[in-house]
Amino acid sequence: MDRPKKRVVLRAVNSMSSLATSVEENGVKGIRAVNSLSSISELEDSDLLALLVDQPRLKLERKNSYDEKSFSELSLYDSVHSLDGRFGWETPTFSINDSFDPHPMVKKAWEALFRSQVYFRGQPVGTIAAYDHASEEVLNYDQVFVRDFVPSALAFLMNGEPEIVKNFLLKTLQIQGHEKKIDRFKLGDGAMPASFKVLHNPIKKTDSIIADFGEIAIGRVAPVDSGFWWIILLRAYTKSTGDHSLAERPECQKGMQLILSLCLSEGFDTFPTLLCADGCSMIDRRMGVYGYPIEIQALFFMALQSAHSMLKEDAEGKEFMDKIVKRLNAMSFHMRSYFWLDFQQLNDIYRYKTEEYSHTAVNKFNVIPDSIPDWVFDFMPLQGGYFVGNVSPARMDFRWFALGNCIAILSSLATPEQAMAIMDLVEARWDELVGEMPLKICYPALESHEWRIVTGCDPKNTRWSYHNGGSWPVLLWLLTAASIKTGRPQIARRAIDLAEARLLKDGWPEYYDGKSGRFIGKQARKFQTWSIAGYLVAKMMMEDPTHVGMISMEEEKHMKPVLNRSFSWS
Repeated sequence: MDRPKKRVVLRAVNSMSSLATSVEENGVKGIRAVNSLSSISELEDSDLLALLVDQPRLKLERKNSYDEKSFSELSLYDSVHSLDGRFGWETPTFSINDSFDPHPMVKKAWEALFRSQVYFRGQPVGTIAAYDHASEEVLNYDQVFVRDFVPSALAFLMNGEPEIVKNFLLKTLQIQGHEKKIDRFKLGDGAMPASFKVLHNPIKKTDSIIADFGEIAIGRVAPVDSGFWWIILLRAYTKSTGDHSLAERPECQKGMQLILSLCLSEGFDTFPTLLCADGCSMIDRRMGVYGYPIEIQALFFMALQSAHSMLKEDAEGKEFMDKIVKRLNAMSFHMRSYFWLDFQQLNDIYRYKTEEYSHTAVNKFNVIPDSIPDWVFDFMPLQGGYFVGNVSPARMDFRWFALGNCIAILSSLATPEQAMAIMDLVEARWDELVGEMPLKICYPALESHEWRIVTGCDPKNTRWSYHNGGSWPVLLWLLTAASIKTGRPQIARRAIDLAEARLLKDGWPEYYDGKSGRFIGKQARKFQTWSIAGYLVAKMMMEDPTHVGMISMEEEKHMKPVLNRSFSWS
């Protein structure tokens, strides 16, 4: 089967003016280079930030910062004009006029990313999870995962190559229509696959696809996040290309509606959040994230916003849009009120009375103060806060989860004040959350008896490894996007420098182990595609921060104002 030639030559960026790029071709189809120094910390914050558009914005108090000097002469919290054409705090506009040599890692990363592409009948439809020839057990790392492809898709979109993203969206939409059964039980029509694999028959010269909706995955759990990522990626494609025709196709409209039908159906829920099984997202093994995990809630919120912006206002679409608005209003209040934790809120919970009955109850979920783990008292700084991992009756998971908190910032589930507090926490607890390799998937790790009970003695999720406090380089792009949106790019710069010191040398591992993320994960695959793509996306967003607009959102006008956090539990 014919394959397009590999593109292995990097286009050097000669100059930029107002984010316009001049590209120099060195042979075959080139790659738009990430405009960076060998260590981007050499670029002063004042150089990077002085070109922000000067718009008035609400002032926020913030005391903790990695580098206060760059903010002393310029308020980064001023409102800027977003890519949506509305005023808000979505994406600061930068203009960098200097010319730089690309970091040598960038070319290697692009070569590895192109090598990971998967083709179906001659067309690229995604990237495999890992291109690790040294591994004896392939398992499902040779498949295209929906969640794993997202950073790859963003990298291709930022590089001006949307074809593979469009093919992926249409192919997974086609797979959505397949019959989905686990044993004798049929899954909902809107369920999206966790992954798919292209089978090439060299004799018949045909290609076929097999998909996994959870029926062959470890633990047999359906991926709740796949549908949300698909909707979010469809919006990113639309924002990046300006092509609304794909989202307006009847099959895409139907696909969104099927996903929404699964999530917005009425049931016995007393909360607007989505009830989930353990292992239904990036943390796909038993880790005590069943119930209402922050990652799923943040992605659900973002997917609802994305769908609302793309659904047609016909009779059926209007019905879904009305449901979305109601759900978003309820979710924003619920999450900002009951999932938010800062120093004051922690002190309030510590003093809670229990067994309260009536509408006037302060401790609405009957959280027992003695259930607060000791570590959180030392972990919580005076300035800072975060969305806890889970809240349900008599249960609050105080662990920090990186993906959920970063998505909360990007989706505007977090208020501007809460977003700043999350970044304050990252800076104040840098050694714990970032360490020597960004970024901890969760903190802290489960250990000893707690690990045995919660994980079921999972040998892969031992303390400070894999999903149990491991460090995942893919999360770098989310931290970078959140840093740029909150006007604090120095946080991203510092994290990228750490990643550049080791990622290429270590062979782009899937994750790192240890309390500080010092060691390559004991079962980590090398040449993990989303580690590669996450780095590229982070670099390109630092080069051109308007890219953040394709994955970032403002609070919609239809969202009703909510009570201040001080009223949240009363």
